[in-house]
Amino acid sequence: MTLGPIEIEVIRNALTAAAAEMDVTVWRTSRSTIVRELLDYSTAVFDAEGNNLAQSARIPSHLNSMSHFLRELLDKWVDVADWGPDDVVISNDPYCGGQHLPDITAFKPVFHEGRRIAFVGTLCHHIDVGGLVAGSYAAKAIEIFQEGLRIPPVKLIEKGVRNEGVWAMIRQNIRKPDLLLGDLQSQIASLEVGAAALRRLATRYGADGMIEAGARILDMSEAAMRAAIGRMPDGTYEFTDWLDDDGIDLDKPIKLHVAVTITGETISVDMSGCSPQVQGPTNATLASSNAAVMFAVMCACDEPFAANAGCYRPISTIAPEGLVVNARHPAPVVHRIAVTHRLLNAMFGALHQAVPDRIPAAYYGNSYVCTFQTVAADAKREVLVEIEIGGTGAHPRKDGVNALSSGMHNNSNIPIEMIEAQAPLTITRYELLANSGGAGKRRGGLGLAREWRIDSPSCFFTANMDRFVHAPYGLAGGGPAAVGRLVLLRDGVETPMPPKSDNVPLRQGDRIRLETSGGGGFGDPAQRDPAAAARDRRLGYVA
Repeated sequence: MTLGPIEIEVIRNALTAAAAEMDVTVWRTSRSTIVRELLDYSTAVFDAEGNNLAQSARIPSHLNSMSHFLRELLDKWVDVADWGPDDVVISNDPYCGGQHLPDITAFKPVFHEGRRIAFVGTLCHHIDVGGLVAGSYAAKAIEIFQEGLRIPPVKLIEKGVRNEGVWAMIRQNIRKPDLLLGDLQSQIASLEVGAAALRRLATRYGADGMIEAGARILDMSEAAMRAAIGRMPDGTYEFTDWLDDDGIDLDKPIKLHVAVTITGETISVDMSGCSPQVQGPTNATLASSNAAVMFAVMCACDEPFAANAGCYRPISTIAPEGLVVNARHPAPVVHRIAVTHRLLNAMFGALHQAVPDRIPAAYYGNSYVCTFQTVAADAKREVLVEIEIGGTGAHPRKDGVNALSSGMHNNSNIPIEMIEAQAPLTITRYELLANSGGAGKRRGGLGLAREWRIDSPSCFFTANMDRFVHAPYGLAGGGPAAVGRLVLLRDGVETPMPPKSDNVPLRQGDRIRLETSGGGGFGDPAQRDPAAAARDRRLGYVA
């Protein structure tokens, strides 16, 4: 059958609605705070060849890379002829196409009248997958084998029946099995919701109609992306940003350099100038790095269009294996989000030279990941994984936003009441941080301060953070933002803590305070409107 433009648009929106239904299913049925409250998960719909067709409004670093993961599985790891309609394949292996071990991705094919018409996928950041530290975000790991349970592509469900051996293997190797397995069951439920929605569509349009619609949807997004790139000025634009260190070699910053070349309707991004991979876990696989590149280019476009794999076709990347942006096995990669955040900042810095009216100054550019594992007298453990944020960079036309989840993630915060109800911890401070945004004609957004008090006789604290040395940059004369700060308060004494540390023992009554970066400023601070400056002082943005 030949579909008209109205039918194509109906199907495109129906696919997006299916991804959104999957999203809501995970949210309503998941069990851990990192999934249910922090919203660190994603859902998407793919065509029969594994190309992303539609996605929910969740985590950019997940969504731009899930298609890469599925294509890797189909090309190298799973016999597609043996992947039936009632099979669910999972993996978390970065060296099979994934990102880092806490992210377990599940895929399910969708069939209509015996023909594969699509795939559906869900990805959740799980609260723990074993390894050196609770939360599986070790700052001192030097190989991936120390980072937790590594699951190769395997059928978790086969012909509609649970593979009990795989479920038992996962349960035996993690600290909070009920939470992880509950969240994994939530992913499976989400897949079935998405598959049912696609089967309903196929009943109306047939397998041929679904295949045709998918191809045309991708072509439409590709055409829109090419047109948007074509309106950018040709040239090569370079920029460098820095990560503080890898947690092992503390005196060696990590370079993120990009050379963005715009030629007609295509963009090439050369990452060859990035640092070699490092010993610690501040590395990324190419799937993660490409997600940052694709996201940056879409952000720089002058009009919105449907985000799917068609958008990626006009964009190519160069990144030799062995770099921090394309790590070689068995490099540890759990802190890959720091690399992608900073790579996105570098991309913004380069694209600002091409389209200066669209690109903001640097946002906080880091996930402030910290984990508390409390141990009660009866040996019962509670694990809290927090991912804090900072301020966004100022835009040419507006101030940055205070404490907004930006860039490569789109998390929420875990409510204080939820934390205190589930773990022996008390939040004693949670507020915007004055003077943390960069000065400028447009002010950078503020970071935040969050403070936890330990109410358990035994607690171990792990931090894996950055932006404590290299501040978020300003643009067009704007000032940099403040850097982060982490301190231990014990018996009235305040002691600075390293931002990358594992299993630090804490006592009852200790407090941990984190102060996060704001965003860079935009434009000459001397040009700031006096009324805006007065408002900043009145609201406490400037101390």
